[in-house]
Amino acid sequence: MTGRTELRALTAARGIAAWWVVLFHLRGALEGLPRVAEAILAKGYLAVDFFFLLSGFVLALSHGERLRAGGLAAIPAFLRRRIARIWPLHAAMLGFALLLVGILRASGRTTQDFPLAELPAHLLLVQAWGFANPLCWNDPAWSISCELAAYLLFPFWALAVDWRRQRTPILLAAIATLLGLLHGAFAARAAADLGQDIAHLGVLRCLLEFATGTLVHALWERWRERRSLPAIGVAIAMGSGWMLGVAETAMVPAMLAALLLALALAARRIRTPRNGALVHRLGEISYATYLSHFLLWFAFKLAFVHGETIGWPLALLYIALVLAASEALHRFVERPAQAWINRLPLRRSRRPLPAPRAPRG
Repeated sequence: MTGRTELRALTAARGIAAWWVVLFHLRGALEGLPRVAEAILAKGYLAVDFFFLLSGFVLALSHGERLRAGGLAAIPAFLRRRIARIWPLHAAMLGFALLLVGILRASGRTTQDFPLAELPAHLLLVQAWGFANPLCWNDPAWSISCELAAYLLFPFWALAVDWRRQRTPILLAAIATLLGLLHGAFAARAAADLGQDIAHLGVLRCLLEFATGTLVHALWERWRERRSLPAIGVAIAMGSGWMLGVAETAMVPAMLAALLLALALAARRIRTPRNGALVHRLGEISYATYLSHFLLWFAFKLAFVHGETIGWPLALLYIALVLAASEALHRFVERPAQAWINRLPLRRSRRPLPAPRAPRG
């Protein structure tokens, strides 16, 4: 049975990456976890780097041409769509966190994970910009704060240069430069892993990888009728270098960029069967999974966990809870709020704009 040919591979990859983050946070409590599984799950923070790259790719695909056609007049509509996409669910999860604060205080427990003085910065999604501790309240939201910075800068990046028109050597050199700057920034702060020093490096990590994702999109536009084998080869080579001891900050972003390109190239040819609908759905609700799982784990531990580890029955119960919550939040919070904000009137430009390209992935 076949479906439509589309970039569903990217949607599925987003769902898998979101669950890699979930299991990264859960791994320390899993009883009897094999060493190999522990080593894989311990690198779950790298899924965030894939998200940053993917975000740049998808926005270049869906909004780059529209922004170039509309110029500065197109920026307000673009920013409204991005805020509608990320902020309502973020605000809802902060509301849930406030509920947890009330429960903790009522039971006489400490609330140091939820400093009220820093709540305004978190509500405004600027906690990772140096205004607050980014790893409190809802920890994973630090990356959404970084994404907001990328959204604010992306229109000017897209208007400055149409990277699709640049020669391939220039694109490759630009990617190498961006990723070289990333590695240099981490080395300057003696950070060997991409997940370190989020307070100082998180925004820069996002901006450089987001920009790299837009350049990967430009390569995809040029090569989309070609096979993905060369990109897969580059990803494997980079991964092998990392496994052999080359610095994570030097190899992994390039490996993930090559993997993203390979998935995008392959997605143009994949005939999606209906039995792949589950993985695709995980991708569609992945934002809700990503933003909800950490606070759900906090609440789950309060209710059910009384030691350092949990057995597999409780772990499966938590996973089922995250799945159910992700579906509910996506359907009843994320999508309705996004639709409502996007219907709010904006001052119309006299210049008609082309409809945005909606990527299926």
